[in-house]
Amino acid sequence: MDRQLHRLTQEQKHHFETEGYLVVKGLFGPNQLAEIDSTFEEISYQTISGFFEPDLNEGSTDPLKRYPRVMHPHRFNETAKRYMLHQPVLEVLTDLYEEEPLAAQSMFYYKPPGSRGQALHQDNFYLKVDPGNCIAAWTAIDAADEDNGGLLIVPKTNQHEIVCPDLADENESFTTHYVKPPKDQKAIPVLMDRGDVLFFNGNLIHGSYRNKTKDRFRRAFICHYANQSATSISSHYHPLFRQDGTMVELEANPDGGPCGIEHQNVYPH
Repeated sequence: MDRQLHRLTQEQKHHFETEGYLVVKGLFGPNQLAEIDSTFEEISYQTISGFFEPDLNEGSTDPLKRYPRVMHPHRFNETAKRYMLHQPVLEVLTDLYEEEPLAAQSMFYYKPPGSRGQALHQDNFYLKVDPGNCIAAWTAIDAADEDNGGLLIVPKTNQHEIVCPDLADENESFTTHYVKPPKDQKAIPVLMDRGDVLFFNGNLIHGSYRNKTKDRFRRAFICHYANQSATSISSHYHPLFRQDGTMVELEANPDGGPCGIEHQNVYPH
């Protein structure tokens, strides 16, 4: 029996287009989430140069030194690559793009208790997908809420321009960039259950809270995609991948963005 395709309703597509984000349930089954659990639990005890470099010594005062984010796990782990190309997620992206999506990046955040959040920012500042835009697929591996550092989004900012960021508060954010919400608009929490996937546009202003709990991680598997009709992307995201695993090379986007070519971006988001 053929698997049912994950197609969006017109209401869901309209919500994404007007609000800039959409939460979709049911794209990952319990066994698939358990496989992601075990894969990144195993990775958490390794040092993988250039991708995951934890401080495995006891006594570090910053929990993110023991559990930094894993960058581009699809480049060294086949399970991560398979879930970056997870068919139900790509089906939703096909509906949102109205064309084939290309996978550009994968990440895994452990976000242990006590760890700092990430200041508000815009993804396409880093990916520089052109023409078109990137879309993130942010999968909650743990339930995410206001206490354990869930995601914050500023609705409707998907239509706003990419802006040059200010400096973030390093006491609250592990990254250095901060994008101030437009006047009269503010960030709101996105409450998510385990396995929910949040899709959002590359211009949408978003970030996250500090994890204020003492015993709850807020793990997330996050991938970024580009539209097939894009011709360029930042060089940090090469190569891209089609669903069948074949590689796609776009031009390296030399655009300095709103800050000019002198500005040093925080690679790779």
